[in-house]
Amino acid sequence: MVKIAVFPGTFDPFTVGHKDIVCRALQCVADEVIVAVGVNADKKCGQTVEERIRAIEMLYKDDPRVRVEAYEGLTVDFAQRVNAAFLLRGVRSVKDFEYERDIAEVNRRLTGIETVLLYCDPALACISSSMVRELRSYGREI
Repeated sequence: MVKIAVFPGTFDPFTVGHKDIVCRALQCVADEVIVAVGVNADKKCGQTVEERIRAIEMLYKDDPRVRVEAYEGLTVDFAQRVNAAFLLRGVRSVKDFEYERDIAEVNRRLTGIETVLLYCDPALACISSSMVRELRSYGREI
């Protein structure tokens, strides 16, 4: 059984491109996709960890291959705990890509678990309010 641990970035039901990343994981050879929800903050987007998990579970309620779990600590530790064959991480910008690439290499050396970095498809992504504020601060039209 092939399991993929998915870390779509700052994951909540409204984050840029998260559904695209999960859908692409489902198109891979995965028998099971475990969507990781970080618990590093009590609330994100006004939601508790439990509320975010329930909302994400609702998105994939018709696909028994998707499971949602909270995690704390290193992503590679989570991947090992759920016995994932590899990590799939969503990347939103070049800056994120450079950081994630370095982390992926460290994870591979420490554990042997490969990390796949994917840019989300902008056509399937929604835009967050923080991105709107950032674009406006640079004088960009939305």
